Amino acid sequence: MSLGTTGYGFRALGARELPRLAARAGLDAARTRELAAVAAVLPFRTNRYVLDELIDWDRAPDDPIFRLTMPNPGMLADADRVELVSLLATDAPAADIRHAATRIRKSMNPHPEGQRTLNLPEVDGETFEGLQHKYRSTVLYFPRNGQTCHAYCAYCFRWAQFVGDPELHMAAAGPETLVRYLKRHPEASDVLVTGGDPMIMSAQVLARHLEPLLTPELEQLTTIRIGTKALAFWPYRFVTDPDADDLLALLARITASGRHLAIMAHVSHARELDTEIVRTAIQRLQSIGAMIRCQSPVVRTVNDTADDWITLWQKEVSLGMIPYYMFVERDTGPRDHFAVPLAASTALFTAAYRAVPGLARTVRGPVMSATPGKVVIDGITTIADHRVFALRFLQARNESLVGTPFFANYSATARWLDDLTPAFAPTFPHQHP
Repeated sequence: MSLGTTGYGFRALGARELPRLAARAGLDAARTRELAAVAAVLPFRTNRYVLDELIDWDRAPDDPIFRLTMPNPGMLADADRVELVSLLATDAPAADIRHAATRIRKSMNPHPEGQRTLNLPEVDGETFEGLQHKYRSTVLYFPRNGQTCHAYCAYCFRWAQFVGDPELHMAAAGPETLVRYLKRHPEASDVLVTGGDPMIMSAQVLARHLEPLLTPELEQLTTIRIGTKALAFWPYRFVTDPDADDLLALLARITASGRHLAIMAHVSHARELDTEIVRTAIQRLQSIGAMIRCQSPVVRTVNDTADDWITLWQKEVSLGMIPYYMFVERDTGPRDHFAVPLAASTALFTAAYRAVPGLARTVRGPVMSATPGKVVIDGITTIADHRVFALRFLQARNESLVGTPFFANYSATARWLDDLTPAFAPTFPHQHP
């Protein structure tokens, strides 16, 4: 596997490439058809850098980056997979395949944790599409031009953004909506630009979304975060893309304005940090004053051992990045395939946390971004002969709950907050009237 820095011109590769890629991984025709069935429901997109520099094809299909980026038959329920495979095998009309895929998608909880119902802000009867405001100080912004990525993670909880269904899409046409909302909410000091991936936009287009945030009218903004997977899946964006220098100059204007620029890097596996080009990209971002914070969920078959996280956090620290969150896979999409039970996630987090030096212990986890807020599992303990999860709110829709500890009965199989039952109390704190 090459780790060189030879640049590619970016070109997205989609489901049409699956037969070739399946053959490269040694998969037979039946397995290839199953991958196509998954790709009919859930989005698939990759590029040459991921294929040539990150995947170890000698280990495929068991390679963790292969599992991270390629469809897997287990991502669909058995009955749904069998139905779609049958349609594909019999050359059913495209409309029949689309109808089945749409029905299956809508059964997969496309927008979990109140994203479309509780987080969408409304002021004086005006709904601000393309924004989310769950926590007092932070507003999420989904620019329409940034609602795709250089490659897709198979586990992505934002998969509904990428399937072309207008009913499932969240996007703002332009920054005017965001600016108008921020002026009405002076308590909002932090904007997270997300997607998709904002770094999919050209520097010129991204500037149209970011520069309005730097005006004196919005002095309330102290932090601009940009959520991105580009460091892992397309580091050329910051180094050799035609407008890479323009992009770095734009980001430098944010730090020069006195705002804190946080690059929220999605890094799922240590191998994503092994190439020379990603290290160069990291150095370029750091040179203009950006702080890079790293986060990822625990993903079964990708990074579900303590050694995976020890290696990842140590590598992040060695590169000057900050380990930030270990998340729990959200209740959406192919979670049944990728989710790791909370007990197992807690055990591997604890084992990894104990094994790394203090500079890596900035990380928090396992963390659930649940409907009432961000809940961290502080550990598993025994109180009065009763085995429990010790939990705490890092963020909360009800701000008075932030920092509140509470307990849940231990479960070896629970995968989400809703699977837990309260211990030592009739209800959890967020369930009080």
